[in-house]
Amino acid sequence: MLNAALLDKIINEILLYIQESQEQVYDIAENTRTEHARVKDELEDVRKTIIQLIDRVDKLYAREKRARLHLMEVSKDFNRYTEADIKRAYERAQKLQLEVAGLQGQEHLLRYKRDNLERNLRSILDMQKKAENIMSHLGVVSQYLSKHMESLSTRIGELMQIQQLGINIIRAQEEERKRVAREIHDGPAQLLANIVMRAEYILKLMEVEPQNVKTELMRLQELVRQSLQDVRKIIFDLRPMVLDDLGLVPALNRYVEDYRNQHKQNIEFVFFGKQARLNPATEVALFRVVQEALNNVRKHAKAKNVLVKMEQLDDKVAILIKDDGIGFTPDNLEHHSGRECYGLINMRERVQILKGEYKIISGPGKGTLITLTIPVFDLRIK
Repeated sequence: MLNAALLDKIINEILLYIQESQEQVYDIAENTRTEHARVKDELEDVRKTIIQLIDRVDKLYAREKRARLHLMEVSKDFNRYTEADIKRAYERAQKLQLEVAGLQGQEHLLRYKRDNLERNLRSILDMQKKAENIMSHLGVVSQYLSKHMESLSTRIGELMQIQQLGINIIRAQEEERKRVAREIHDGPAQLLANIVMRAEYILKLMEVEPQNVKTELMRLQELVRQSLQDVRKIIFDLRPMVLDDLGLVPALNRYVEDYRNQHKQNIEFVFFGKQARLNPATEVALFRVVQEALNNVRKHAKAKNVLVKMEQLDDKVAILIKDDGIGFTPDNLEHHSGRECYGLINMRERVQILKGEYKIISGPGKGTLITLTIPVFDLRIK
C-alpha cells in the first residue's frame, strides 16, 4: 500500500501532466485563431481582387463589343472606309478579345484560389472548435481528479505495477503514433496535397496555356515519385518486410545501411555466430531495441562513430550498441521525467519481457555502451 505522500505525488504529477496538456492545446487553439485571422484576411483580399477584376472584364468586354460592331460597320461600307481602316479595326477588335480572354483566365484562377481559402477557413474553424472542446474536457477531468482521486488510496498498491506498465505502453504507443503522424504529415500528406493542387492547376492550365501542360505534368510525376519513396520509408520503419521474410540479421543490416546513408554517420554492423531464425515476437523486440538505441544516438549523443554488434549462440543472443558521443549519467533513470528517457525505459522493458539482461554504461564525455542478452534456446523457429 502506498503512503499518503507518495499518492499525493502521483496525483500532482498526473494533474501537472493534464495542466501541461491544457497549455499545449491552448497553444494549438491560439495558433489556430491566428491562422484563421490570416486566412480570413487573405480571403477578403482575394474577394476584393475578384470584384475589381470582374469590373475590369466588364468594361473591357464592352469596349471589345464596340470594337466588333465597328469592325462589322467598316467591313460593310467599302465606299467610306479603306482597306487600312478595316485592318486597323480588325486588329483592335482582336487585341481587345485577347485581353478579355486573359483577364477571364485570371478571374478563373482567383475564383479557384478563393474556393480553396474558403475550404481552409472552414477546416481551421473546425479544428479550433475541437481544440476548445478538448480544453473543456481536460478541465473537467482535472477537476474530477482533484476531488475524487484520493479515494483510490485503498487500491493503489495492488494496481501500481499494472498502472505503471500501462502508462509506459501507452506512452510508447503515443510516441510512435506521433512520430508516424509527423512523418506522414511532413512527407506524403504534404506531397499528396501538393499533387492534388497541381493536378487541379493543370486542368485549369489546359484551358489557358496548354503549351505548358507537359512541363507541369513532369513536375507532377516527380512529386508522385517522391511521395512513393516517403511512403516506402515509413512502411519500413513501421514493420520492415525484410524482417518477416529473411530474419533479424538482414533486417538490421538493411536498417544500419539506411541509417548510414540518411544521417551521414559512420556506423558499422557486425554479426558473429550462426544465423538462425527466432520466433517473430523476439525478432521484432530485438529490432525495436536496436532501432530505439540508434534513434537516441542520432537525437542526443552527437557521436562520430557507432558500432552495432550481434552475436548469436545456441542458447542466447547478445547485442552491443556503442557510440563515442557526449554520454550521460544513467543513475536514477527511473525518476527522470524527461521525454528522452522514454526510449531507454521502453528498451529495458522489452528486454525484461523476454527475460533478458539489459545494461547501460555511460558518463559525461565518455560515450555510451548498451548491452543486452536474451535467452533463445526455446525461441528458435522449429
